[in-house]
Amino acid sequence: MATVAERLARFATALRYEEIPPDVVEAAKLHLLDLLGCGLAAHALGVATEGCLAMVELGGERQATAIGIERCLPAPNAAFANAMLCHGLDFDDTHPDAVCHVSVVVGPTALAAGEALGAAGSEIVAALVAGSEIVCRLGMAASGEFHARGFHPTALCGIFGATAAAARLGGLDPEAATRALGLAGSMAGGLLAFLDDGSPTKPLHPGWAAHGALLAARLAAHGAVGPRSVLEGRFGLFHAFLGRQGLDLDRELADLGTRWETLRIAYKPYPACHLMHGALGAVAKAAAGRTFAPDEVAEIVVTVPEPCVPVVLEPVAAKLAPRTPYEAKFSLQYCAAAMLRYGRVGLKTYAADAIGDPEVLTLARRVRYAVKPYPTYPKAYPGGVRIRLQDARVLEAEAPYQKGTCENPLSADEVRGKFRGNATLALAEAARDALEHAILSLERVGDLRAALAPLGVAGTAGSRR
Repeated sequence: MATVAERLARFATALRYEEIPPDVVEAAKLHLLDLLGCGLAAHALGVATEGCLAMVELGGERQATAIGIERCLPAPNAAFANAMLCHGLDFDDTHPDAVCHVSVVVGPTALAAGEALGAAGSEIVAALVAGSEIVCRLGMAASGEFHARGFHPTALCGIFGATAAAARLGGLDPEAATRALGLAGSMAGGLLAFLDDGSPTKPLHPGWAAHGALLAARLAAHGAVGPRSVLEGRFGLFHAFLGRQGLDLDRELADLGTRWETLRIAYKPYPACHLMHGALGAVAKAAAGRTFAPDEVAEIVVTVPEPCVPVVLEPVAAKLAPRTPYEAKFSLQYCAAAMLRYGRVGLKTYAADAIGDPEVLTLARRVRYAVKPYPTYPKAYPGGVRIRLQDARVLEAEAPYQKGTCENPLSADEVRGKFRGNATLALAEAARDALEHAILSLERVGDLRAALAPLGVAGTAGSRR
């Protein structure tokens, strides 16, 4: 009987672009566009740029484009720099049930491998889809369980999807791709320890996974061997990180190539932890365009599914007064207060000089939470709010599906608008539009390096013309 790694390798190497439904192709390209916009904005704002600086110092062969770096880098290093940057603002997509940021690992890997190897645009799209499907299925097999143990599934599951994408683009056959997946298991890691002090460590996770994926594929191409039972074996991923033995993954793997989880990857309208997006959207809905001063609000009660509490609501003392911009992104108290006070939550909400806003912090101290068993969780990140005003009026709203899911979607135009807003921080209009056109017609791109050229010359918000 084939192991899970063997089944995934066969799927990834056999999938043909022509077999992918048009809506899945369009979703893959739109998610890649969204991701690059997030990376450009982070570059412009100087967030998570350490990966770029470190990779430039290492030098090496000029194989692939990195955001904000004129000189190309070795493919694994470009993938590391781009993935870290694209996750820096926590504005990139998530598959809700898998609890994985998908595109931020698979996208930089596929672009770097594709550029280095001169792959056709249609092959890059197929690699994106194959890798994304694998990340989603592995995360869904243990939905929420990695977080409960303090691990980040974006890195743990992401490296396998990214490795499959790299193996496919590298021309590996199913046997070599299986070995690559086995090798990737020894590079999987990522702790949620940053939640204790607000350290901006999380962007490192997709960076290391993308880097490791390219190395695993190249090692396998040279004959290196990894365990075939790396996922379900007695010392495989699920046992090592979750203590789960004999995990049956067949339910998630049986319909690979017919059920497309790429369509269920959710966009983020807010640059904050996705687990709070339902509650945050409910706050916006309840406020209905109004803003509120602290002396108008008596109490704010947000409701969330119980597994969200340790990430975005506890420990209460730290959440009420975030110590760092990154910690603010994981505080529903702070985010709900900012939404009520200013009617929006955006990139400026998490600037270093914004998180100490006394009016927002006063409102944050009036936020309490209640746990509610939402039937849409974990397929979505639902939430609700009940706002009691000082004049005794009560404003209430529920969001069973957060904005950006397939049930409550951002339109293609809205996603493109998000990209343009982010990319404009780093690119002149002509370069921004050229990049957008190239990504949305990726299957027809012949020269990927030329198509990605705007990324390499991206400036900062202060220096761009």
